[in-house]
Amino acid sequence: MNTSVDLYFVEGCGRCPLGGTAACKVHNWEPELAQLRRIILECGLTEECKWGVPCYTFQHANILILAAFKEYCSISFFKGSLLQDAEGILRKQGENVQAGRLIRFTALNEVQALEAQVKAYIFEAIEVERAGLKVAYKQPGDFEIPEEFQGALDGDPVLKEAFESLTPGRQRGYLLHFSAPKQSKTRESRIEKCIPRILEGRGMQD
Repeated sequence: MNTSVDLYFVEGCGRCPLGGTAACKVHNWEPELAQLRRIILECGLTEECKWGVPCYTFQHANILILAAFKEYCSISFFKGSLLQDAEGILRKQGENVQAGRLIRFTALNEVQALEAQVKAYIFEAIEVERAGLKVAYKQPGDFEIPEEFQGALDGDPVLKEAFESLTPGRQRGYLLHFSAPKQSKTRESRIEKCIPRILEGRGMQD
C-alpha cells in the first residue's frame, strides 16, 4: 500500500472542480474502492499514483488503474484486449479504444461476488506482461480518411506534407475526430478548425 495514493481516496484525482469536496465522485464508491484496492494489492502489484489516480504496476510496467466515475467505479487494464475474458465482464470505455478494457462495479456486492474472477484477470494480465505481449495497434493507414479531409489533402500539398509528418498517434487522433460526425458539414467544420494545428505540427491534445 502506497501512502501517496491515500490522498486519492480522500480528495479524488484533482482534475475537476469537485476534487477535494464532498461532491467528489470517490465518495460515491468508498467501500467498493477500498475492497478493489485490497484485491489488487493481494495480487502482488506495486501501487503508484499516476495521472492523479491509483496505478498498479508489475516490474515497472503499467497493469491497471483504479478509478471512480459518476455512475460506477472500475478497474481498467492497460492491455485488456489481450485478456481472454472468459467471464465476459470486460468493457471498452469508448468505441475507438484499442487496448484498454475495464470492469465496472455499481455496488459492493458486485465487487464481493467477482473477487475470484477479478484476481484471475489480474494474474492473467501479469502473465501477459511477463510474456512481453504487445497490442497490435491500428496504424493511421488502417483508418478510413473522410472524403472531406482527403479533398483538403489533395488540394493542398503543404497540408498533406504536414499531416504525413505527424506522429502516427497524432494522425490517428485527427482521423478519428474527423470521422465521428455523421453530417458532412460538421466534418468539414472540424477539419477547418484543425488545419492550423496540423500545419504547426501539433496533435489534437498538444
